[in-house]
Amino acid sequence: MGKMIDKTKAAGNKAAGAVKDTVGKATDNKKLQAEGKVQKAKGAVQDVTGSVKGALGNKV
Repeated sequence: MGKMIDKTKAAGNKAAGAVKDTVGKATDNKKLQAEGKVQKAKGAVQDVTGSVKGALGNKV
């Protein structure tokens, strides 16, 4: 179950981060763009965590 939760959170963070990054670029808002990049990275880490939990049977 932890795998699916992490994967879902990862997808949400990646999507929200991509939107922030794109809007930041379009409006020349460096802070928003940076927040988007950080949020996308957080999503990538959550995705890996979910994969590890799946491989180890949620024992992580």
